[in-house]
Amino acid sequence: MPAMVSRGRGRRTINEINMVPFIDVMLVLLIIFMVTAPLITPSNIDLPSVGKASKQPDRVVQVVIGKDEKLELRSPGKPERTQSISAKQLVAAVREAQDGDDNNPVVISADRNVKYESVVKVMDALQRAGIKRVGLSVQLSN
Repeated sequence: MPAMVSRGRGRRTINEINMVPFIDVMLVLLIIFMVTAPLITPSNIDLPSVGKASKQPDRVVQVVIGKDEKLELRSPGKPERTQSISAKQLVAAVREAQDGDDNNPVVISADRNVKYESVVKVMDALQRAGIKRVGLSVQLSN
């Protein structure tokens, strides 16, 4: 109920919020969180493991992203061809390296220090161009 104040002739109500119950609730919540926070264990993330494939493909087109985020294309062949390409030339160069066979896989290899965004941009550009088999190269740890 609002408090009543009498001044002179009329009585006027004072509209104000009583803060004491709110402060009590906040202090109780603070104590609960302080007690339970050390009891919560951080969750572990299980990353997918990489198994060995039964047979690697014969012809693999490899897109290499260097530390400086420059692109390099390695094409299969008896002498393996390596050429530096720009992001705009990527799709055309990969199509040319596949020799018209869309089932030739394209593998993206990137340096450990390259931003993940750069790898995703390359993968996105290849998938938007309709290249079916795009994968990432990983290093197996023993």
